[in-house]
Amino acid sequence: MSTATAEQAAENLVLREDGADGVTIITLNRPQARNALSVGLMTSLQAALDAIAKDNSVKVVVIAGAGPGFCAGHDLKEIRSDPSRQTYEALFTQCSRLMITITRLPKPVIAKVHGIATAAGCQLVSTCDLAIASSAAQFATPGVKIGLFCSTPMVALSRVTGRKAAMEMLLTGDMVDAETARQNGLINRVVTPDDLDETVAGLAGQIANKSPVSLAIGKEAFYRQLEMPLDDAYAYTAQVMTENMLKRDAEEGIDAFLEKRKPVWRGE
Repeated sequence: MSTATAEQAAENLVLREDGADGVTIITLNRPQARNALSVGLMTSLQAALDAIAKDNSVKVVVIAGAGPGFCAGHDLKEIRSDPSRQTYEALFTQCSRLMITITRLPKPVIAKVHGIATAAGCQLVSTCDLAIASSAAQFATPGVKIGLFCSTPMVALSRVTGRKAAMEMLLTGDMVDAETARQNGLINRVVTPDDLDETVAGLAGQIANKSPVSLAIGKEAFYRQLEMPLDDAYAYTAQVMTENMLKRDAEEGIDAFLEKRKPVWRGE
């Protein structure tokens, strides 16, 4: 494969579609492999997210999957092709960086889950700020069944579900249906397959209409305060609220509310 062809193939592993409403859809594009997170796909997704972080036209990100599955986790064939400590460490470090990037991205990220999301794919769903799933979707952390406990997926999973629910998924490796995933806190809503696109578009559009500076401030504060003791969390968020109040968008939003008109956001 020529260099140009290789670069094009790498680019095609992730598809980006920018909407006029500020909603960008990122589609994992390895349908024949259920969008398994190969090194190439993770590299492409990382690049797309890094670019979006600096793109003021993007208000909300939706992560979707091409083909029958959302994401089947790591590419086991690729992993076994080079069974060395260095390869494994690089792979899991790369994946961890990708998940942290999503958490720290100054834009809300919604997972649109239409099919299976397993292992690192389940980790990806857990990491996104919101997740909407088709009733046909299924979730699992099945590593234990092949002697590889899903330890890195566990980090995200255990932060969005109850401990007992997370441990049951991790210890059994069994598939969980969409409604059970919703009850456990892994996803926000379950809709019919026919309603998935419309529901995600509606939610993304609703969020995209909010002040982008407020969304960025709030998302960062949400994750930071979760790791703090109660007193520290209140002290920190009091300062965040103060800084937010001094932003032009906050002044505009309050004035618009008092004047009974639609606010005009500037993102500042």
